[in-house]
Amino acid sequence: MKASDVKKGNVVEHDGTVYQVRDIERSSPSARGGNVTFRFTLYSIPGGRKFDLSLRADDELREMDLVRRAANFSYMDGDAFVFMDAEDYTQYLLSPELVGDNAGYIVEGIEGYYVQVIDDAPVGLQVPTSVVLTVVDTAPEMKGSSATKRNKPARLNTGIEVQVPEYISNDEKVWVNTLTGEFAGRA
Repeated sequence: MKASDVKKGNVVEHDGTVYQVRDIERSSPSARGGNVTFRFTLYSIPGGRKFDLSLRADDELREMDLVRRAANFSYMDGDAFVFMDAEDYTQYLLSPELVGDNAGYIVEGIEGYYVQVIDDAPVGLQVPTSVVLTVVDTAPEMKGSSATKRNKPARLNTGIEVQVPEYISNDEKVWVNTLTGEFAGRA
C-alpha cells in the first residue's frame, strides 16, 4: 500500500520488521512540485520499540494482517507461557521475550488476554487493563501512626511489587492497573 493510504492502527512491514502505526504527521512543502512527506510513529511488534519513519506519498509499505485471538493462560512450559485460544483451543507458546513486562499480569482464570497473530505465528500479547492479584508479602499496618494516607510496598503472587495503602495486609486480593502498574483497589 502507498504511504498516503496508511491509517493509524495499521500493521505494516518495513525492512523485515513488523510495526503498528500509532501516529501520522503529514507535511506539505510550500513550493510547487514539492513532494508531500508522511512521518510515521511506529512501534515494533513484538517488543513495542518506537521507530520514526519518513516516506513520500508514493513510497510503498507492505500491510500485514494482524489477528487478535481471545485466549486464556493455561500453564508454564519451562520459561514459556502457554495460552489456549478461547474459540478453537489452539495452543500458543509465548516466549518470555515476547511477553516482556506483561509477565507480572498473567494469572489463571482471568479473561481478557489477546494473543496477536501474524501468519499463524504469535507475535504479541495484550493483557486486560486490570487484573486481580494476591498480596504475598507486605509490612503490617502501623496503628495510629499518622492521620494521612500513606503507601507501602507489597509483593504480589506473580512477583511484581506495587505500592498499596497501609490497610492492605497479606493474602488480600487487589486490583492492579496493567497500564500504570499501580494499585487500583481491593478485589
